[in-house]
Amino acid sequence: MNTLTIEQLKTEADAMREQLVNTRRDFHMHPELAFQEVRTAGIVAQRLGELGYEVQTGVGKTGVVGLIEGNGSVGETLLLRFDMDALPIIEAVDVPFKSQNAGVMHACGHDAHTAIGLGVAELLARHRDQWGGIAKFVFQPAEEIIAGAKAMIQDGVLENPKPSRALSMHVSSMEPVGTVQMTSGPTMAAAQAFSISVTGRGAHGASPHQGRDPIATAALIINALQTVVSRNVEPLKAGVITIGAIHGGTVGNVIPDLVEMKGTIRSFESEIEVLLKKRMQAIITGIAESMECSAELTFDVNPTPATVNNPELAEMVRNNAKALVGPANVRDDRRTMGAEDCAWFLQAAPGAYVFIGAGSSDESKHVPHHSPRFVIEEDSLPIATALVTKSALDLLKK
Repeated sequence: MNTLTIEQLKTEADAMREQLVNTRRDFHMHPELAFQEVRTAGIVAQRLGELGYEVQTGVGKTGVVGLIEGNGSVGETLLLRFDMDALPIIEAVDVPFKSQNAGVMHACGHDAHTAIGLGVAELLARHRDQWGGIAKFVFQPAEEIIAGAKAMIQDGVLENPKPSRALSMHVSSMEPVGTVQMTSGPTMAAAQAFSISVTGRGAHGASPHQGRDPIATAALIINALQTVVSRNVEPLKAGVITIGAIHGGTVGNVIPDLVEMKGTIRSFESEIEVLLKKRMQAIITGIAESMECSAELTFDVNPTPATVNNPELAEMVRNNAKALVGPANVRDDRRTMGAEDCAWFLQAAPGAYVFIGAGSSDESKHVPHHSPRFVIEEDSLPIATALVTKSALDLLKK
């Protein structure tokens, strides 16, 4: 039976603070884009090997897997996932450990995640006598382009052994250090990209009557799509339709033949997704026909499912968080229309995905993720390490 308390683990994690910070800062100084995480993966593989893990590299191109058995192999197989990749952003924060890779920045906290993952790996290895079963650490590439989880799955990460539980986390720069957000059920949305092609007939800008204007048609489509959620989705439910790119024409006095648009839809529930797609198709086709143009709507064939927390496991993590940071600092209603390919792991095995506060206590200093000014408070590192370790131990009880 596991006897380690969350307080004991927090004491051990606090003693590792300098190590966690140095590791995180090293990764921050050397960020690597999706499927280019060669240096990061090499450090992860080396440290896991030193801790006694059976290490696999090159899983999903640049992913790393570390396996270790507890005191007895009978029990759960727990998949612990941590992402490693950075973003194509020029860092605007002047810190001593600023990115040394031009145009690349850890602007989402994956440097912290990787450091935390190595901290958890060390604590689980240190206390192997406290747990049974198998811990399967998955250091994933390419989360930022929603491709790394699928790549690792295609390379067999969900086999040999097959996980029976999954656990993951994300730091949050918009919530202060010492807070935790752990929601039962959907916590991040399903996402699917789409493209719209509007075809008209080109003409001189001075003689628009001689053509069929796809730009005017596209403008009407964009405006009408904004009514789908507000006028078709039940107010107590959620959905998003966003057009993020539009391209058409070359000069100001020529009406082009073609306008192309790209966007994303988000939802927590499959019936909302079906509704959004149905209404989009009707609006796009109807407006194009009314403007004597034609339009085609296509959806990405690789959508990302919603990230859904198992209620029982979410409650377990939530209780650990309450013991660690106090009940007043734990929220159970954190949902975001952001998407995460960790969803594939939580589909394969019941799991929990927790958000851990890493922002300043001064809300005016909070900077969103994916900003060139993104920063986190490093006091979050021991908190996250202790929380994930205790939750892992609870899932791996002998």
